[in-house]
Amino acid sequence: MIHTFDYFRQINFAGVVMRLVVAMFCGGIVGLERERKHGDSGLAGMRTYMLVCVGAALTIEISQYEYVMLTGPWSALAESIGIKTDVSRFGAQVINGIGFLGAGTIIVTGSQEVKGLTTAAGLWASACMGLAVGAGFYEVVILAVILIIVSITALSNVESKIIDVARNMNFYVEYNTMDDISGIIAALKHMDARIYEVDIDRGDLKRGINHSAVFNIRLNQRMSHTALLMDLSQLNSIITIYEI
Repeated sequence: MIHTFDYFRQINFAGVVMRLVVAMFCGGIVGLERERKHGDSGLAGMRTYMLVCVGAALTIEISQYEYVMLTGPWSALAESIGIKTDVSRFGAQVINGIGFLGAGTIIVTGSQEVKGLTTAAGLWASACMGLAVGAGFYEVVILAVILIIVSITALSNVESKIIDVARNMNFYVEYNTMDDISGIIAALKHMDARIYEVDIDRGDLKRGINHSAVFNIRLNQRMSHTALLMDLSQLNSIITIYEI
């Protein structure tokens, strides 16, 4: 199979077009899934993934083109002025640079919940995929697209099920008055939960910001996180509660 795409691995017009189109398509597939899940949330979507993947592919093509020219038509000139090219340098700069773009997708909410990590990882993987496309390694790109999509779709449900029965958990809760915090703690102890840490925010009722807290606990017995949150939500003092 590795010889199937040999013609498109060459530095020619057809090969260049093939690489950029494949990069745009593969990046778009991953980005479309992210966009479908998050909607208009400000996180990276289809076009962002496309740009990252195409840009990475273009970077590798530039490095290959420069190498071919410096060892071919420009070899005499390059030797006379001492130019040496390391084609791996361009790809390394892409991997370093994508970190800044990925960091921009990671946000911390007011309830101390970190969001955007999967999107950032997807962008980084998309850049790596673009480098592979640019190098003409089409076989590994096909496998990479499949594995990336499986990781951020099918495995998401598996991850949720594992997290839901884990012993350690964090949750965010809003309540009416500061006195209510003792009732929440008592309810957790009744459920045989050990409280590691409580980060309390007194809020600002004049501005419509309720009292809140972030709990870090450990369940001494196997229990669904969803069931625990459902039980706590029955307390009259609780306004909002969810796992983070």
